[in-house]
Amino acid sequence: MIRVLVTGMSGTGKSTVIEELAARGYKAIDTDDDGLSELVSVPDDVPTGLDPGQDWVWREDRIQELLSTDDADVLFLGGCSPNQGQFYPRFDHIVLLTAPAHVIVERLVTRTNNPYGKRPEDVARVLDLLHTVEPLLRRGAGTVIDTTIPLTQVVAQVLQPVDARACGKNRRQHLQDGPSRPRKDPALSAGSVERESRVPDQESPERDEG
Repeated sequence: MIRVLVTGMSGTGKSTVIEELAARGYKAIDTDDDGLSELVSVPDDVPTGLDPGQDWVWREDRIQELLSTDDADVLFLGGCSPNQGQFYPRFDHIVLLTAPAHVIVERLVTRTNNPYGKRPEDVARVLDLLHTVEPLLRRGAGTVIDTTIPLTQVVAQVLQPVDARACGKNRRQHLQDGPSRPRKDPALSAGSVERESRVPDQESPERDEG
């Protein structure tokens, strides 16, 4: 199974991309849902996206279980957590979604699927993390996508490394199998020219994120 992390700061479009991937039939999961993350206490001076003394982190046992479950061709996991780095070796691709500060602010204020970002202090924290945390995320990302482009183009770029990996796998399998051997048509006489019968490789679709 190919495992892809779609990460980024609040307001960059992670949930929207995960929803679109799920709508297309992929196994795509938002780590803010289904009890995959939890609210924890941290020292008041630790910078987080929440109020002082609080942070929203992945539940490591449940994330580990999710990544160990091999029940789909591809798994897209969407989220951003201070403890996600320890899971980087489990991912085949890490995609960072980004956007200019003014776009993020507008999205946070106007979105209706998440209450976070409506308070001025929320916006201030996100803008601060944009300068302090996003550079760290860029270092670990194999693909960086500016989400000011249309959603269809964003999703296409998210799928690029997955499609490339699948094509490479099919090509390697074809080379290992080698070309099919020619066979004689029984309807022809022994002195006739042999006809080569080749059956083209059939690529199975990537989907089974649901």
